[in-house]
Amino acid sequence: MPDALFADPRLAGIYDLFDGARDDLTLYLEIADELGASSVLDVGCGTGCFATSLADSGRTVVGVDPALASLEIARAKDSRVTWIHGDATGLPELQVDLATMTANVAQVFLGEDWELTLRGIHAALRPGGHLVFETRRPERRVWEGWRVTTQRTRDGVTERRELLGVDLPFVSFRHTYRFPDGAEIASDSTLRFRSREEVEESLAGCGFEVVDVRDAPDRQGFEYVFIARK
Repeated sequence: MPDALFADPRLAGIYDLFDGARDDLTLYLEIADELGASSVLDVGCGTGCFATSLADSGRTVVGVDPALASLEIARAKDSRVTWIHGDATGLPELQVDLATMTANVAQVFLGEDWELTLRGIHAALRPGGHLVFETRRPERRVWEGWRVTTQRTRDGVTERRELLGVDLPFVSFRHTYRFPDGAEIASDSTLRFRSREEVEESLAGCGFEVVDVRDAPDRQGFEYVFIARK
């Protein structure tokens, strides 16, 4: 079940407002160029920021997301993208060059859904196709900085983030949004922090070969960017 942050229509409507400039997506566009990918599957596409950028570059793009409220915003942005309401385990027959999971997408899978997602992506790739995604390095313990509750306001809407608990490999937190009309909506989220070895083992078990592990330019030293080949 998607978090309210993505599934609640009112929260989905302000997601881009708080997400800000997506400098992290430049790396993915560069890797798509490097790999010569002309067709891309964006898993967990959300409100479609990356998928629309891919379409702007002339690529054939499929975006899939289980949060309908976010997907409807994405659909309104760009009709060139094939938008699918669902997840990677129930895709139609595809043979794409590249599949991506940007931002925290790879960490929202907490259990066996991770392997099921990898297998679904594997089936959607052409032979020799690639999967690219990022995941936060658990040894950097980024959640320690989340122990201080933060607050910010955009266009009259106030967002508050607070850490709910750390039970490694799981870290849970809450975003609460207060709107100018007084309405308040909370969204609880949990991420799973996997070691590099754990990620590599899961990829190998699902039919992938890890060809490179890079740093994320926007969070240097804090994330791994995996490039894996089918």
